[in-house]
Amino acid sequence: MSERVHRSVMNIKVGMLFYFLSLILAFFSRKIFLDCLGAEFIGLTGMLMNIMSFLSVAELGIGTSIVYFLYKPLQEDNHERINEVMSMLAFLYRCIGFIILFAGMTVSIFFPWWFNDLETGLPLVYFAFYSFLASSAAGYIFNYKQLLVGANQKQYLVNSYFQTISIVQSITQILLAYYYRNLWLWVVVGLVFTIVGIIIFNYRIQELYPWLRINLGEGRKNLKKYPEVLKKTNQVFIQKIKDFILYHSDEIMVGMFVSVVKVAFYGNYTMIINKLNFMVNILSEGLSAGVGNLLAEGDERNIMKVFWELTAARFLVLGIIIFSLLLFFQPFIGCWLGKEYQLSNIIVYLVIFNLFIRYQTAAVYIYIGSAGLFSDVWAAWTELIVNISVTLLLAPTYGIAGILLGKIISFGFISSFWKPYYLFSQAFHRSAWEYWRGMVPYYIIFVLFTLLTIWLKLNVMDQHSDTFLSLAIYGLAISVPLFVLFFILLFQFTPGMKFFIARKPAVLKILNHITI
Repeated sequence: MSERVHRSVMNIKVGMLFYFLSLILAFFSRKIFLDCLGAEFIGLTGMLMNIMSFLSVAELGIGTSIVYFLYKPLQEDNHERINEVMSMLAFLYRCIGFIILFAGMTVSIFFPWWFNDLETGLPLVYFAFYSFLASSAAGYIFNYKQLLVGANQKQYLVNSYFQTISIVQSITQILLAYYYRNLWLWVVVGLVFTIVGIIIFNYRIQELYPWLRINLGEGRKNLKKYPEVLKKTNQVFIQKIKDFILYHSDEIMVGMFVSVVKVAFYGNYTMIINKLNFMVNILSEGLSAGVGNLLAEGDERNIMKVFWELTAARFLVLGIIIFSLLLFFQPFIGCWLGKEYQLSNIIVYLVIFNLFIRYQTAAVYIYIGSAGLFSDVWAAWTELIVNISVTLLLAPTYGIAGILLGKIISFGFISSFWKPYYLFSQAFHRSAWEYWRGMVPYYIIFVLFTLLTIWLKLNVMDQHSDTFLSLAIYGLAISVPLFVLFFILLFQFTPGMKFFIARKPAVLKILNHITI
């Protein structure tokens, strides 16, 4: 096994371990927080965190741009150039941290108009927001070195440190919420653990890269030496704005067009989606640096082979996620929190469809990011304008459904047609028809299994989902054969899955015996 593949596998293994730990903890903590701290406070923190996500747009895509310039010097073990790039990153991220602090304090001026009717009161709103603001700014000023670790295919180190701290933080907050029900204490714990995490992680980085020398003065001068950084940053900036509005503004939009309490209701669903996103992102983070190194090597045959492997693997994961949500999403919310927290079925189907639209071309986006292809700014502007227009048109009447339709309509065409064409023409120098022909079996199999899953939900799951026990028994009886059959058909009809399974000869041998 090559070093690149070994590190990718390690990233995924460690990431998945912490994913399942945090997943179990998240469901348990959500119930405790709703019962002990109240839906209004949870909705409030959701909105404040979304505001922080908006302020983080000040990052301008600098991290994405600079990581691209780390792949080659890391491959060559060029410490001098790595220090140059990291000094530049440190200077820029320090500026971003202070910009976020200033912007956050400016935004907080409007809180008396936005949150004047909350029972929690404005002092707590300000205290929580400034705590989140301090944590976010400190992350940019002190934690920028994690980008080097990720580019070096050691994302598992980042995950192990920050996820461990996050788990301990959640356990502490659960205990304090259950015994004291103090909203202020809950916020303080989050800030304290952020500081602890920064100190521990930076100490470990110094041990891992003893040759790393950060010089802020040199970093400022290096901006002239690397003009491509600012060029790519300008290209990525609009992508970041678009991504925020499409993926990180849900709670803000729901709060504006529906209510703060509905933010908490919708947040129950988005928490599950975000945990699934986290699992998918583990694959992206574990593999994207490896793809960057692969592109730097320039082996065209291997580049295309790995592309179709990633496509098959991501479609397998996406299918398992989508089919599981169709079967379990609504029943699980009812068993977990109570039927009074359930949203309408149409909203749930739109949430699931939006997830499919977002991740069906995941391999395309991994390659685009690794190749540094950010010049199609018009596509991001198009998505942004269409999303805002559709949302403003539909959300006042249709609420959460209108917000979701804005995301689906704006992103669907660009993701399905333009991005594959852009990648194949600019990076692979091949016809995009090669991509769409290769995707036909995936879409046919996926549509057939989606229809089968919906039929099973309506005729079986909806009749037997009153308790966790019945949900688990019937769910396992249905989903396990469904997933296995889905996997076998992908193996039978897609070369990408054959490439992927060929990395495990023992599994390949078994599958060759049971398929045609």
